[in-house]
Amino acid sequence: MAGRKSDADDPLSPSDEPTLGGHGDALPRPRLADCPQENGLSAETVRGLPHELRVQQREGELLNDELRKLRADLEISRALYCELYDLAPVGYCTLGEDGLIQRANLTFATLLGMDRGALFRQSISQFILEEDRDGYFQHSAQLFAIGEPQAFDLRMVSRAGLPLWVHLSATPTRDADGQPLCRLVLSDMTERKRAEEALREQKEFFQLISENIADFIAVLDPSGRRLYNSPSYLRFFGATRDLCGTDSFAEIHPDDRERVKQVFRETVETGKGSQIEYRFLLKDGSIRDMESHGSVIRDHAGRVARVVVVARDITARKRMEAQVRQMAFYDALTQLPNRRLLDDRLQQAMAASARSGCYAALMFVDLDNFKPLNDRHGHGAGDLLLIEVADRLKKSVRETDTVARFGGDEFVVMISELALDKVASTLQAGGLAEKLRIALSAPYWLRIERSGQAESMVEHHCTASIGVTLFRDHEASQQDIFRRADAAMYQAKAGGRNVVQFFVPGA
Repeated sequence: MAGRKSDADDPLSPSDEPTLGGHGDALPRPRLADCPQENGLSAETVRGLPHELRVQQREGELLNDELRKLRADLEISRALYCELYDLAPVGYCTLGEDGLIQRANLTFATLLGMDRGALFRQSISQFILEEDRDGYFQHSAQLFAIGEPQAFDLRMVSRAGLPLWVHLSATPTRDADGQPLCRLVLSDMTERKRAEEALREQKEFFQLISENIADFIAVLDPSGRRLYNSPSYLRFFGATRDLCGTDSFAEIHPDDRERVKQVFRETVETGKGSQIEYRFLLKDGSIRDMESHGSVIRDHAGRVARVVVVARDITARKRMEAQVRQMAFYDALTQLPNRRLLDDRLQQAMAASARSGCYAALMFVDLDNFKPLNDRHGHGAGDLLLIEVADRLKKSVRETDTVARFGGDEFVVMISELALDKVASTLQAGGLAEKLRIALSAPYWLRIERSGQAESMVEHHCTASIGVTLFRDHEASQQDIFRRADAAMYQAKAGGRNVVQFFVPGA
């Protein structure tokens, strides 16, 4: 039959074909079980041999497949190791005990600007800056002497002469023959060192400025506690210890403290600094006027981490401004508002009258017989009289009213917020004018000082003529109001002096 093996092909395999005997009769083929044992193998064992051989063959094939897979994985791992070794972000180098390079990765060679093959058997010391070589040799000797890892920073030089700051980690080991080796791991720290150097220079520059500038520099955390204060702050407060960690609002005047805190909170919340004026209350009880401007420092996430406050003492400036204002708007002798400030006050009184509908009054006060005092006792006595007149006028009116020196021996009193009715307002203004006349007519005691003579007290009697006019809203101009009060004053003088006279049109 086609495809069927013959007995010659597999002598151990059983056959289904009959065999002819000598007589032509079909004789049964003897079975293996009936055959005698040869070489100690039983028939059962002989029948199982082909199967066992096939199993062992299959196991061998599986082992070969596994071996081929392991070899492939080993090649992949070896290639990966080589790639990781050569392209690692740090430099790897193996040195002999003599300090000669035996092996290096591409990163190490690239840092030194060398071809990797050219590094073989080169001394590592030639790439170390001369000033740092002694330190390297000391660490190297200690590494091989005590067999413990070493870590240190030093400066190296590339082939092109460029300096490199590196961190070296050195680990002792041995080769296959037991010879001492050193494995180096080199991390490039050049950029970090440059950044540290730049930061150090900035800190020194900042410190130089902060220690010599007259302004006060404070760095605060978002809660307002001091993290840094310039030395000028210590001198200003007379502090004997560092103010770091203290409350920056503690020395602010109680009347200004909450306002300053609110401005600080807004700076932290918005990131926008603002300029503010406030007062410091020092330990000795003195008060200093301050001007500050804040700005913020943000962290890597953009949050406000610090607030830098630059402050200056403006007490002297404030005093000067007050003096300038005093000179510009106040009479130097009596400290009363002058003509310029009186014009402004009259404008405000007219605007207030327009809102309320109430009348107001303007009074011209002129001293009677003022010139004879100057002629007899000198201008110093006249100045003393004017000062006393100004004091009596101020004490006779409300704080909301205005007393001004118009010039010479003339004074102006402006009374605001009278009645809505003109008659009632006239009575109110007339009563106050009479009060002023009586106050000014009382005797004056003047302390006269003459050159070369003893101080003396002089009694002087003086009266005043007072002209009054009412006004409301903007029914009349400021110039007309002054003109009417001045005319009423002259009418009072013409009427015998020491009287109160209301303006009478056409008189």
